[in-house]
Amino acid sequence: MHVLLVGGTGLISTGITRQLVDAGHDVTCYTRGESEARVPDTVEFVHGDRTDYDRFEEQVSDLDVDAVVDMVCFTPEDAESAIRAFSGDVDRYVFCSTIDVYSRPVSQMPLTEDTPRSPATSDYGKNKAEAEDRFFAAHDEDGFPVTVLRPWHTYGEGGTLIHTLGDATSYISRIREGEPVVVHGDGTSVWAPCHRDDVARAFVSAVETEGVEGEAYHVTAEEHLTWNEYHQGVARALDAPEPELVHIPTDVLFDLVPEETGGLRDHFQYSTVFDNSKAREALGHEQTISWEEGVERTVAWLDEHDEVEPVGTDETTDRLVEAWLAAREGLAESFAELQELRD
Repeated sequence: MHVLLVGGTGLISTGITRQLVDAGHDVTCYTRGESEARVPDTVEFVHGDRTDYDRFEEQVSDLDVDAVVDMVCFTPEDAESAIRAFSGDVDRYVFCSTIDVYSRPVSQMPLTEDTPRSPATSDYGKNKAEAEDRFFAAHDEDGFPVTVLRPWHTYGEGGTLIHTLGDATSYISRIREGEPVVVHGDGTSVWAPCHRDDVARAFVSAVETEGVEGEAYHVTAEEHLTWNEYHQGVARALDAPEPELVHIPTDVLFDLVPEETGGLRDHFQYSTVFDNSKAREALGHEQTISWEEGVERTVAWLDEHDEVEPVGTDETTDRLVEAWLAAREGLAESFAELQELRD
């Protein structure tokens, strides 16, 4: 089968491309040509901007492909362009959506694929949901062969490890050296990172499996962790000391470091568990790489490429920790004084 990946050099895309080649498929990647391609030499490339719709549609019309995996469709306009480009010409179109299409906080867990998707938590999720709507309408009206996959947090070699304050790799140095790590709230909200190779396998299966058109599937992790467990798992994977976790209220973090807490605002603060049973049955999706194994592999890649920043590059965390501990001490002293006055 000849498979076109629209956006083939990102974290998940790289895993999909490699697995498609390993499965014997011919692969062409449509990219901007701005990122290093860590894919097999047999992969062909076409360069362009998929948001230059006329040019994009002209370029892909010259390709004789059987299936498309679209990793960089972010808006309903992108979706409409893809429908124009591929209607009647491909047997399968796999759209990489996101669990961010769902409204949060959620009223019950685990979430199934028919969970209400509005109001959206973020503009990113809103646009992805509207893109899904365009694809499902095209399927219902004209048989457009779309399959929608909704991943959650995906990590792996070529990426980094996220944390409350973003994705700076100095976090890894902090864990290794036993330095304090900021955690939002009390650290008991639930998160579930899935290694990109497990997620990629579901995309390859969606290309190859019959009868999955017009459906949406969760392709998320099965190992659900509190954020405290998340950091403790990183420490074990790196043979580091038990991490010193400094818990700071989420709303305080929003006020103090708004630029570092975009991910916390839209994602990390919410507990969510997703039901993968539909993808498990139809696509064979499963988590085979544990959190600690995935951490070992990801950090080994970062070490190999000299991309782990030292603790000294992360002054924000040190300032937050110092200020928060001082504030707690001051609060305790003030409360004790008030108690004495009452007595």
